[in-house]
Amino acid sequence: MNDQNPLNIVAEHVVNTNFDDLPFTVIEKVKTFLLDTIGVGIAGTSGAKVADLIVLAKLWGDTPEATVWLTGERMSAQSAAVVNAYHIHCLEFDCVHEGAVLHPMATIVSSVFAWAERETQQGRVFNGRDLITALAVAVDVSTMLGVVTKAPLTFFRPATAGGFGAVAAIGKLAGLDTLQLKNAFGAQYAQTSGTLQPHVEGSPMLGLQLGFNSRAAIVAIDLAIADFRGPHDILTGPYGYFTLFEQNNYDIWPFLENLGKDWQVLQLAHKPYPSGRLTHGVVDGLGQLMQTHSFGPSDIKKIECRVPPLVHRLVGREDIPSPEENYAKLCLKFVAGVFLRKGAVDVPDFQGKMALENEDVHHFASLVDVVLDNNPDLNSLNPQKVTVLLKSGVKHKVTLSCVYGHPNNPLTANENEEKFRRCINHGRTDLPDGYANNLIETVEQLEYLADITDLISLTST
Repeated sequence: MNDQNPLNIVAEHVVNTNFDDLPFTVIEKVKTFLLDTIGVGIAGTSGAKVADLIVLAKLWGDTPEATVWLTGERMSAQSAAVVNAYHIHCLEFDCVHEGAVLHPMATIVSSVFAWAERETQQGRVFNGRDLITALAVAVDVSTMLGVVTKAPLTFFRPATAGGFGAVAAIGKLAGLDTLQLKNAFGAQYAQTSGTLQPHVEGSPMLGLQLGFNSRAAIVAIDLAIADFRGPHDILTGPYGYFTLFEQNNYDIWPFLENLGKDWQVLQLAHKPYPSGRLTHGVVDGLGQLMQTHSFGPSDIKKIECRVPPLVHRLVGREDIPSPEENYAKLCLKFVAGVFLRKGAVDVPDFQGKMALENEDVHHFASLVDVVLDNNPDLNSLNPQKVTVLLKSGVKHKVTLSCVYGHPNNPLTANENEEKFRRCINHGRTDLPDGYANNLIETVEQLEYLADITDLISLTST
């Protein structure tokens, strides 16, 4: 067994990676998912309790350091990081790393943008190449914490692991050395939080947990720059992350050996629908079967979704008559009901009493059984099998080895852009002419951008 502290290798990867080390495919994927993240974050300005959160966030820090996306309120960098991370995740529309079972970009982008705005006021400038590099290494760091464990998901990894990715990104932009970055990771670990209980209950606190860890990353960087020593044996130590958060069930060294070779941003999956990624299989499967066999929702007698343990445990919940928005998004049966009612799943389908209590949606949801399969991998999303029994007695089946949006079954570039344009039209305010085009063009040319605050300024109207 290697007796080296793995945090040394992680920190060196972040510090020593340069833009020129990134393959073209990595650069392009960073831009793809940055655009996607901005889009879902703008859509998230219409999410539950957003207006109340902005009021509260100003109380937590109203120094005008950073900007709330779309609506443009100014507040402290820490507060803006909380709000924008919530925007990105609250609709359950942000990209996901299926192997790690986490959404890495919400914490990373929200904290980096807020911190960069604050630092720019002090005369520091970061260019697009800097940002791309920071995002690439950051995704490696946060996804590592999920990829290397076989433990069943117990804590909410998008928050707990996501915060470490945020530290990596800011630390890279800040030019921290290896010791400073390890101190920052230690400071982040001291603040790490994220429980699955809000997921079970459908509480908006789920998305806020990403905000808390995004804010913590800014704090951690500030502490490290001020020479506060953080604990270093935070991954495999007796009270380290894997011991406490992942039940001491991990194998980190094969992953570390491939840092800088197997870029995890290449494994990110889109969410085509604004619901838990674990609900996407039923939409994909039903869509394929209905198109192939030419039947409609009214022809269906029963639907069986045979799914792995993770899917069954987290989204196999019962449909209830009057769910909260977050509960409905994480209910496979409800999401199936939405799709069968209208042939699509979009942001408004989870907003407001009329949508959440729609009789047709709940009728179709009642046709769905979610059945646990015998998959031994407690973190796997696939394969999933969707079986439809028609009223005629005919039965149709499809097995999904990877659900639409997966890197092996991805959105095209045009579909990514279409999703972005659709997302920004779901925001809280009307958009000026050219808004979408300016953002798309700026991200497409990101490596040539001299100052990333030119991009950040485009996120608000």
